Amino acid sequence: MTLDDWLVAAKSDADRRALPELKPLLDALADATRALRAASWNHHTAGSRSAVDASDPATRPDEPR
Repeated sequence: MTLDDWLVAAKSDADRRALPELKPLLDALADATRALRAASWNHHTAGSRSAVDASDPATRPDEPR
């Protein structure tokens, strides 16, 4: 499901539930999600490296920093 598909479904659900005031919030959430996904620092979605690297002590989830 794409973000646009989700947005259409969420807005339709808001209409079914008679919550029109929710629609601008859903638009804002979709815009923020697009901005975060497009951010230059978001290397995980670009496929450059995994967010959790077992060989990197800074990203190992099993040990506190």
